[in-house]
Amino acid sequence: MSQKTLLVTGGAGFIGSNFIRHYLQAHPEDKIINLDLLTYAGNLSTLTEVANNPNYRFVQGDICDPQTVDQLMAEIDTVVHFAAETHVDRSIMEPAVFLQTNVIGTQVLLDGALRHKIKRFHHISTDEVFGALPLDSATKFTEDTPYNPHSPYSASKAASDHLVRAYGDTYGLPYTLSNCSNNYGEYHFPEKMIPLAITNLIDDQKVPVYGDGLYVRDWLYVQDHARGIDLVLRDGEIGKTYLFGGLYKDINNLELVKMILSIMGKDESHIEHVLDRPGHDRRYSVDFSKTSQALGWQPSLDLEEGLRRTISWYQANQAWWRPLKEKNQAYFTKQYQERK
Repeated sequence: MSQKTLLVTGGAGFIGSNFIRHYLQAHPEDKIINLDLLTYAGNLSTLTEVANNPNYRFVQGDICDPQTVDQLMAEIDTVVHFAAETHVDRSIMEPAVFLQTNVIGTQVLLDGALRHKIKRFHHISTDEVFGALPLDSATKFTEDTPYNPHSPYSASKAASDHLVRAYGDTYGLPYTLSNCSNNYGEYHFPEKMIPLAITNLIDDQKVPVYGDGLYVRDWLYVQDHARGIDLVLRDGEIGKTYLFGGLYKDINNLELVKMILSIMGKDESHIEHVLDRPGHDRRYSVDFSKTSQALGWQPSLDLEEGLRRTISWYQANQAWWRPLKEKNQAYFTKQYQERK
């Protein structure tokens, strides 16, 4: 089997770092170059265990910088594009940052991939580009669901998806694309709902829940997602889109928090409802049946087992997340304490 060299963008982030660890273990013959700007959500400590792997190299740089991108594209044959600003709440505060990274950054990468005749450009996106589903329906997102984004974050990701497909249609770029549901698991930055809840409860603090808490999300264990992307790279059809979700049954945010409380032996007095955020999508749910049929992929864990593993990891790795929460305390205060 011939050796591949992958450029993984955003590999110091949550999903990217989990993918790198998975891929290097599954494909020890291949090489990875990790390009990451190390913004607030990028953390090299997530990759300590692979830092000395001779087939792994880290480059600190910006996907919006054509010179950096061009230099790296000359060394690789496959792009796996994770790099993005991803937090809806922050996109409401600072939409321009999301447009710059998610749209312009993707365009710079696409141009570089064309110049160097990259064999595969895989773009990771989100189910949030499809908008919201009604609470009282059994409808799920599919590969054919029309785009209808409701936040600056999801709008910027929708734009990047359209760019990737346009480069495929216009220039013949060999791409694949995947839309995933909400990921959770090890090394998740503690501003997101599940790690925020877990880390707050470790410190016996309250867990903020937006509005009535009846918002439904589809939760995907991050290591299942990493395995899925690996399968797309191996068996995915050029020009196709693959959907990754983790649940067969809906669960709302309030039920999710109560499940975490139960696992951690805490009572419901730790729940604190806070002012809802603008444009909050009511329900996401992903139909991943076509991906299962095409790639033989399905989630390996149910939500409760995935949460148990995640909680155990955060309990055992406080040296990883505590500095991140302390460094971003001003954000947490503004986002939650001022919304009571």
